[in-house]
Amino acid sequence: MLGNENKLVSELHELQNNFKKTTDKLIKDINRHDKIMAQSDKRQQKEYDELQVRLKEVEALSKEIEETQREVVFTMGAIGESRSKETGNHVKRVAEYSKVFALYYGLPEKEAEMLKQASPMHDIGKVAIPDAVLNKPGSFNEEERKIMNTHSQLGYDMLKHSNRSLLKCAATVAYEHHEKWDGTGYPRKLKGEEIHIYGRITAMADVFDALGSDRCYKEAWDDEKIFNLFKEERGKHFEPKLVDIFFEHLDEFLEIRETLKDEYEK
Repeated sequence: MLGNENKLVSELHELQNNFKKTTDKLIKDINRHDKIMAQSDKRQQKEYDELQVRLKEVEALSKEIEETQREVVFTMGAIGESRSKETGNHVKRVAEYSKVFALYYGLPEKEAEMLKQASPMHDIGKVAIPDAVLNKPGSFNEEERKIMNTHSQLGYDMLKHSNRSLLKCAATVAYEHHEKWDGTGYPRKLKGEEIHIYGRITAMADVFDALGSDRCYKEAWDDEKIFNLFKEERGKHFEPKLVDIFFEHLDEFLEIRETLKDEYEK
């Protein structure tokens, strides 16, 4: 009996020792796993933090590129206008008018802003027009008019190869802002909604500002004369909806014109 009891006690001690060893091993494994996970978490957190820093750097660079692109577009547009001796703030006013038209027409804010940024390039093709034609006082003869009218195609050809949304928009504006709602414009005699909305809007903005400004070939029109023209050209030169927007929000357009008057007008 005593021998059996001793054997059982011995087996019990062995079981207890084995359990302790196993438990100790499990505890060590768990602790090691916790340390590994903690280290992994720290490594992952570090990698995540580094990734966030890189993303912010990329976002900042992307923003800088977009701002530079907008600045280049505006500057190029201003150069085109200065060559033809247009008024100093012409492109700025056309840009602001274009955005107002776009928003009231129903274009999304982002698209309206892009049109605002692109519209200064509407006459960029004028940089390739000879000075003798570009700055001729008085009316053009038939041959000079043909040369002048090529500036829309020239502007489009300058910009059409870009895949940038802003420059693609500018190419469309340059190409189509002299088309007319009734199909009598140039260079392709597009009609109605065949003309891109960017071209239809810029046409209204450009004509409004051009008529109200002194040019080498004319003096500025008074407002009443401009308003009468827009009414007469509703459905002819201009899309009826855009003419209606102009008169419904006339105060906004006049405020922009007043705010961005050229220096010599103040």
